[in-house]
Amino acid sequence: MDQPQHPSPPVLLDSAELTRCRHRVSLEHIGIDPPGTVDPAVRQRQDEAAAHRRRVAELLAAGSPSWVEVPAELPPAERRERTRQAVASGAERIWGATLGPDRAAHRRGRADLLVRHAGGYVPVIVVNHRTTDPGRGARTSELLQWAPRLDETRNLRSFPRDQLRLAHLTRMLQTLGAASAEQVGGVIGLDADCVVVHDLAAATWPGGRSTLQEYDTRFADRLAVATGQVPTSASRIGECRTCPWWPRCSADLRESRDVSLVVAGPQVSVLRALGVRTVDELATWAGPGPAAWPGGAFADAVVLARAWLRGVPLVRRTEHVQVHRADVEVDVDMESYLEHGAYLWGALLSEPGQQSVYHPFVTWEPVPTEDEARSFGEFWTWLMQVRADAAAQGRTFAAYCYSEAAENRWLLASARRFAGHPGVPTEAQVREFIGSEQWVDVYAAVGTAFLCPLGKGLKKVAPVAGFTWRDAEASGAASMGWYRKAVGLDGDAPDLAQRRRLLDYNADDVWATRVLREWMSGPAEREVPLASEL
Repeated sequence: MDQPQHPSPPVLLDSAELTRCRHRVSLEHIGIDPPGTVDPAVRQRQDEAAAHRRRVAELLAAGSPSWVEVPAELPPAERRERTRQAVASGAERIWGATLGPDRAAHRRGRADLLVRHAGGYVPVIVVNHRTTDPGRGARTSELLQWAPRLDETRNLRSFPRDQLRLAHLTRMLQTLGAASAEQVGGVIGLDADCVVVHDLAAATWPGGRSTLQEYDTRFADRLAVATGQVPTSASRIGECRTCPWWPRCSADLRESRDVSLVVAGPQVSVLRALGVRTVDELATWAGPGPAAWPGGAFADAVVLARAWLRGVPLVRRTEHVQVHRADVEVDVDMESYLEHGAYLWGALLSEPGQQSVYHPFVTWEPVPTEDEARSFGEFWTWLMQVRADAAAQGRTFAAYCYSEAAENRWLLASARRFAGHPGVPTEAQVREFIGSEQWVDVYAAVGTAFLCPLGKGLKKVAPVAGFTWRDAEASGAASMGWYRKAVGLDGDAPDLAQRRRLLDYNADDVWATRVLREWMSGPAEREVPLASEL
C-alpha cells in the first residue's frame, strides 16, 4: 500500500539570507546539518547583540508611555497572536513583534521594535555596532519620540544588511496591512543615543535603485536558490572563515582544485566566464590576460596559482625586498573588544645597542570606559616622547603596525572620544603622525614585496620568517573570549590568568611584526623564490 505523501513545508527566508553566501543558502535548505559548528566568535557576537538589545529594551520601556512587549520565551504561535493584538489595539510601541511566518510570501522575521507612525508601523532594529560617525547628513530621531530630522552632528555609516533587514520587515508589515505610509525604517546602534532613519524608497543603491528595489531583487534570487530552481556551487569568499559549512565546501574546492582558492571576488567570475575553473588551468595560462581584469595584475594571479600548486607560501615580486627601517623602532599592536573600545596598546621598543622592551598600556575596566582615556593617553605620550628623544639624539624613528586600518581607526576614534583628557592628542595630531613616513604599515610592505597564495595575514606570513606564537590558540577571535574572562563580563571574578594570556598574545604580535620586517631586510631575498622562477 502506498504511503501517504506529505507536502513539503514551504521555504521561509529571513533577512540574514539576503546578504549570505548563495551556496550556503542552498545548503541550509537541503535539510541536513552542517559538518562544522558555529564559530565561537560568531556566537559571542550574537550573545553580545542579544544583551545589547535587552539593555535597549529596558531603556525604551522606562521612557515610553505606551509600551507593549511580546515575550521572546513564548511559543511562536502565541508571539504572533500577541503581536496581532498589539497592532489591532494601536499600541504606540511594540517590542519583539513576531510578524510571520508569511508562508505565501516565503518570509519569516521579528522586529525588535515597531513604532506607530503615519497610519501604520515603522520597523526599528537594534544593532551592536556604531551607525554614525561625527559629521553631518544623517537623518535621526530621538529614542522616545519619532521625529526624523537632518542631524548636523552625525554622518551615516553604510551597513547594507541593516537596510535590507528593514526592507524585509517593511514588506511583511505591508502584507499584514500594518505598514506606515512612509517607507522608512530605523536603526538603534551601539551607543543607543538616537534612531538613525533610513528612507527605504530613496535611490541610494548603485544604478539608482532604492533599498526596497534592491531587496526585492535579492529576495527573488535567494528564494530561487532555496527552492532549488537555481543551482549553486562552492566558492571561497570572506564569509567562509566563520561558516559552519566550510569543512564541506573546503573539501569540495580542494578536490576540484577550484580557482577561487587563489583569486577572489569578481576575479573568480571573470575567469569562470572564460572557462577557467581550476587552479591548474589558471597556472598554465599563456599570453595576455583578460581585457577587463578587476583588481591587480593578471600576471600575479597566474603566479599565485603556480605557487599554490607547488606549496610555496610566498613569492617575491622583485629582485630586492624593501621595508622602511630606522635607528629607533617601535612595533605597535592594539587590542579592542568588538566596537566597545580599545583596551590595550602594546609597543615593542628597539634601540641601538639595547635589548628590545615590550611596553603594554592597558585598562582592565570593561570597555567602554573612561579609563581608556588614561591608557591611550599614556601610550600616546610615551610614543611621542620616544619619537622626540630620537630626534634630539639625531636618530631616525619609525613606528610599525600590521595592517594600519584597525590601529588608525582606534587612534582617531580615541582622540575624538577622549579629547581634553591628559595625554590624549587632538585628531589633527593623530592625522599628522599616521600620514607621515614614520608610521609604517608592514602589511602594505608585504603586499608590495610578495605574492601570498596562502593569505597575507600576520599569522600566515610571520611563520615563514621563523616566528611562532607561544599560545597555540592565538587569534583575534579567541582573544575576545579571553577578554570576557579577563574583565569578568560574564559575572565571574576577573581571571588574572586570562589577562596574562592577552598580554602575552599582544607581545607576540608585536614581536612577530619585528621578526618579519627584519627578515624582509635580509634573509627573504635568499629564501623566497622570484615570480619569474615559477
